[in-house]
Amino acid sequence: MLCRVPESTFPRLPNDPTPSSPAVSARMSRQSSRDTGPERALRRALFAAGLRYRVHHLVSLRPRRHADIAFTRAKVAVFVDGCYWHGCPAHGTSPKANSEWWKAKIERNRLRDRDTDERLMAEGWLAARVWEHENPIEAAAKIAALVRRRRSSSL
Repeated sequence: MLCRVPESTFPRLPNDPTPSSPAVSARMSRQSSRDTGPERALRRALFAAGLRYRVHHLVSLRPRRHADIAFTRAKVAVFVDGCYWHGCPAHGTSPKANSEWWKAKIERNRLRDRDTDERLMAEGWLAARVWEHENPIEAAAKIAALVRRRRSSSL
């Protein structure tokens, strides 16, 4: 059973916009940040390719960053980025309500992604990013090649 924390537990910050409607607020609160459909499809394809991995694995302690899929021996961290939340050039959209706030929010997400990639590289990891709209079979093939290449180079 899923336990929901009351919204009042998280006070609004001064710069947080008010939701444009109760329906929008409810829809956004239901957005999953893990185990999304694209993540599950990619994991199935990777598993079918014979690869084993960790899910939502902590790959960097400061600041805390979790990879959607991690190959710990090969040090490959895979992130499945949502088109809306990470500003996909092909499918990202800009909402009409609170547009300046959302533009800044998505830009902060993109900056955090770049920061994560740089921190992981400094720790010897390779960050692989997949857009949610990518074909999971094709994405899995690319990731499998990366993992196998890194495993063979570390022997």
